[in-house]
Amino acid sequence: MKKNIIILGLATLTFSSCARFKTGEGGLQYKIHTDADGPTIKEGDFIAISGTQKTEKDSVIFSTYDTDRPTFLMVDKSQFKGDFYTALGMLSEGDSATIKLDLDTLAAKTGRPKPEFASKDRYLIFTVKVQKVVPRGKLSDEEFGKKIDAFIKADAEAAKNGEAGKMKSYIKSKSLKPVVTPSGLNYVVNKAGAGEKAKVGDTVEVNYTGSFLSGKVFDTSYPDVAKKSGTFNAMRPYAPLKMAVGLGQSIPGFDEGLMLLPKGTKATLILPSKLAYGEQGNSGIPPYTPLVFEIEVLKITPGKGAVPAPPVQK
Repeated sequence: MKKNIIILGLATLTFSSCARFKTGEGGLQYKIHTDADGPTIKEGDFIAISGTQKTEKDSVIFSTYDTDRPTFLMVDKSQFKGDFYTALGMLSEGDSATIKLDLDTLAAKTGRPKPEFASKDRYLIFTVKVQKVVPRGKLSDEEFGKKIDAFIKADAEAAKNGEAGKMKSYIKSKSLKPVVTPSGLNYVVNKAGAGEKAKVGDTVEVNYTGSFLSGKVFDTSYPDVAKKSGTFNAMRPYAPLKMAVGLGQSIPGFDEGLMLLPKGTKATLILPSKLAYGEQGNSGIPPYTPLVFEIEVLKITPGKGAVPAPPVQK
């Protein structure tokens, strides 16, 4: 991007100028924070961006910082002047900006009503940082695909290598002193229960809240927590989870944790990704993402001696 540098004599005027939004195509409002050199983003490019999506009332709808991982995007053709792709077309790798999309224009151009969460807002606000651009240019599909795959692989490798440090920092920031099991599960008993622990095949009834290290909740059995965290789904029931333990019915770290705690226990489980969704990730959970679960064991019902199926002999 070309740089437009205006030197003002007074610091107050400089601040005022930087605070103003500019008007682009289709009434798009934008403010450039970092203006790096390089070609602007084009239709068909692959990009990795970090940032947040908020309402005018500063309610966060989405943030890549919850998982500390960028979002990958293939840049489509603009549907209309002033949409999000119009804004991306002004940016290059290394740029950062705040973008305000007019919701009335969006509704009129797409034929869809305003989203319920922003029904009284005029703008949807994005603050983005362009981490990487893989230009489509004249590359063949094979060449383009290889470049994208190489970047995604490098990003995943960086996440893998940084995972242990992130967990250590989280534990230190919370002043926790977890017990660490041979598998790598970290757990802290916040309220001790009593009685027998669950054995393989027993059914455990448990309340839980799952979150990222950032504290952002991604799932919970509590309706009030779901509403407060913005994850509430009217189509799902909110009730304690009932599951037979030791039979692979849940992710390994959660399953293991339930067999360590007697009825009445409240605990924090901190799972490395190998005990969660691993190198593949899951819907909304990127690869190599450690997770935190706050759980309360409500009931343990003895099973009928069920055991895991033996491994298939080759």
